[in-house]
Amino acid sequence: MKPTKVLQEIRKMRFEEAYEGWNAGRLTQAEAARILGVCERSFRRYPGRYETDGIEGLIDRRQEQASNRQAPVDEVMALTDEYRRRYMGWNVKHFHSWNIRTGGTRSYTWVKRHLQEAELVPKAKKRGTHRKRLERSALPGMMIHQDGSTHEWVAGQKWDLIVTMDDATKEHYSMFFVAEEGTASSFRGVHDVIEAQGLFSSFYSDRGSHYWHTPEAGGKVDKGNPTQFGRALRYLGIEMIAAYSPEARGRSERAFGTHQGRLPFELAAAGITPILAGVGYEYPSPAAHQKQDRPCLVLCLRNFQVHAITQPHRRHYQAGGIYAPGCQKESLQTCRNDPPRPSSLCHCHCERPSQRKSNFPGR
Repeated sequence: MKPTKVLQEIRKMRFEEAYEGWNAGRLTQAEAARILGVCERSFRRYPGRYETDGIEGLIDRRQEQASNRQAPVDEVMALTDEYRRRYMGWNVKHFHSWNIRTGGTRSYTWVKRHLQEAELVPKAKKRGTHRKRLERSALPGMMIHQDGSTHEWVAGQKWDLIVTMDDATKEHYSMFFVAEEGTASSFRGVHDVIEAQGLFSSFYSDRGSHYWHTPEAGGKVDKGNPTQFGRALRYLGIEMIAAYSPEARGRSERAFGTHQGRLPFELAAAGITPILAGVGYEYPSPAAHQKQDRPCLVLCLRNFQVHAITQPHRRHYQAGGIYAPGCQKESLQTCRNDPPRPSSLCHCHCERPSQRKSNFPGR
């Protein structure tokens, strides 16, 4: 029941008490109005209506009239039928963004209300603040997040989705599928960012073995013994930051929650399966309908990769053709008659950057 309807019912129940007190001289008009939750001027109108029409004279008839802006019944039925037929299981925010992209004009609240009235989506309980909000980086390029998520993105097939995103803007600069997360996928994500945007200042990730060496399980990382990936970023002057809990990676965890709730449904609706190799699918950014400069992503199942088809932001980044280095350490097998050699050598295949951003504008 709407709040205005509730207040009206309460007013009807308490009016006779306030009216009798006012008639007996125990209450002034101001005190009686305060009991009913209305102004004194409104209370002065009530006695005449009550004496003429009884308690029904206090009802606000405007609440019983249909609004001139009310949506046609056909539009509401078309919306609910479309959701029931094609989009069952989608959350309201995802369905509303899809509806806007296909020509819909109704607000998110309107869509949610009618889907809930049709019992197609449940009413969620109100959730309180469960975390302390951390401030984002001041400018794009100050911190980059990278993480992977194993999920059944299409029916019967699990892949790892590797996302490299900006802490300041949530912009996804690299997003692709691999069979298993590892060193190669980490290099691929960083390469995509540096090639399109330039060098960034810091890199935030979990303590996976391809990012860090961890002597004790659950302990601190060994910054003095970098991995192949760590040596490459150190060469470029990029600071690596390790996360010690899932809560510390809240930005990427929430992004994966959005992707897991949307991308499988969109792939299923498009009829994409693992058998359809090479099929391209355009996956818009979750905020694409709000900010047109968000890039759309094209999914190609043949190569398990996603390419950006629109140019992302270049603001506050260093431009230029800079490639992420590949730092590979290989052990040497020696024969007994070979001359003495080091037990291992480090082969670094890097292109030293010709430009480097020393500071951020406006700081």
